Amino acid sequence: MGNRNVLLSGKWRTAWVFAALLMVIGVLYPAAPAQAQWCAEVDVVVARGTGEPGYLGTEVGDPLFGALLDRSPVGLSGYPVNYPADLTDVFSVGKGSADLVAHLANQAAACPDQRFVLAGYSQGAAVVHTALGTGITQGIPGAVRMDGDLGGRVSSVLLFGDPMRLIGWNVPDPYLGRTANYCAAGDPICGAGIDFGAHTTYDTFVGAAADFAVERM
Repeated sequence: MGNRNVLLSGKWRTAWVFAALLMVIGVLYPAAPAQAQWCAEVDVVVARGTGEPGYLGTEVGDPLFGALLDRSPVGLSGYPVNYPADLTDVFSVGKGSADLVAHLANQAAACPDQRFVLAGYSQGAAVVHTALGTGITQGIPGAVRMDGDLGGRVSSVLLFGDPMRLIGWNVPDPYLGRTANYCAAGDPICGAGIDFGAHTTYDTFVGAAADFAVERM
């Protein structure tokens, strides 16, 4: 009997120590609240170019977001489309469109008044076209289109070095007045040129693009 009392006492001591540790962990690392999402007035969603480094993309996305922060009269958040950005992956663009549309749908549910700026550079422009439903992208493996309700919350579309432009395609009609499409002189990816270096000069367009977007926020 005495041994049993000692054993129970030991178990309770262990339980109290464990409970105390949980309390300490709870203080140091509090659980995230159920609604931790900050609903900025405008969410800037960027699909980077092929193999482009950076959070939103060093060539376009990062400097674009900085320019928007300088100009915007409303609060902004930024989201990098999660996709391979790899020309050797035939599902790359389709995966990008799926992630872009899923992100917009999640944001729309969590933040009913939020609007979106969509930006895409090079392969990322093809991702945006696919999500918007540009006709030529119908055959892209894994393509996902946004519905009309989501599309109505897109305040502007910014495309840089757009390969769809090279073959004569533009965004669907409902987005035309909200879209700016930039092609550097000599860039063979989006226009008639032979200067591949021109495809890496789109940081020079971000000021004009930011002005275009802010006017439509």
